[in-house]
Amino acid sequence: MTVQENTIEDAAVLEAAIAAVRDAGRRLLARYSEDARPADRAGLLAAAEANERTSNDELRSALAAARPQAKWLTDELETTELPPGEWWAVDAVEGNVNHVHGLPEWCVSATLLRDGVPVLAAVYQPVPGVVHSAVRGGGAFANGRPLRVSVKADLGAAVATTGQAEAGQSDTYRRIGESITAMLGAALLVRATVPSTFPLLLVAAGHADLFWQYRPTLPGVAAGALLITEAGGTVTDLAGQPWRPGSADILASAPALHAAALATLSTVN
Repeated sequence: MTVQENTIEDAAVLEAAIAAVRDAGRRLLARYSEDARPADRAGLLAAAEANERTSNDELRSALAAARPQAKWLTDELETTELPPGEWWAVDAVEGNVNHVHGLPEWCVSATLLRDGVPVLAAVYQPVPGVVHSAVRGGGAFANGRPLRVSVKADLGAAVATTGQAEAGQSDTYRRIGESITAMLGAALLVRATVPSTFPLLLVAAGHADLFWQYRPTLPGVAAGALLITEAGGTVTDLAGQPWRPGSADILASAPALHAAALATLSTVN
């Protein structure tokens, strides 16, 4: 199959993926309340598990129908190199903790990877109702509007963002703290937030200028990596090598800021 034939086929799969994440998002929106405030950890976990059940099964069926040959990413493969072939990297309720606390930063995301490369992505944020989408080589869009990364070239004027460690990643705590300290001395503003997809979307749209994270999980960064690349940005690991599934870390930025951001973060071992 030629690259052009792949692109045409991927565009058709993207439409099915957009429909699937929209449907899942609508089901989750029916459970969402701005007034939600879990009283304790047990209540939080119960609400989060109910959200997963609401979103996951039908979403998985729809994506499997759209691309039957694609495998489903398991937890064991979220931080490792992917075997060859096609894989769906999906988060059925990304930002689940935000959902159960009445915050708007939650979404449904689906990314198709082929031989370790993201080729299409759909991200639906029901509040306020935005679909971010991209096909490799076809650009990045938000509700059909083309996205472009920032044109800034001065790290001192940059809005830098990073993500919190995933559960159990205690080995990253020191580096997260030291990297934020290093970036506070170089950038205009530093934000640390979850889930990872949202700061990555801000970089793709040029609202923020760069994002970095240690030990990212694939469902958390795959869609953003494709959207930023298609919006003209640069995505590598913190050694400056092209980012791939299984990379130990990620740096996604406006092109003219990448070298300075890499140099700043290189001071953290």
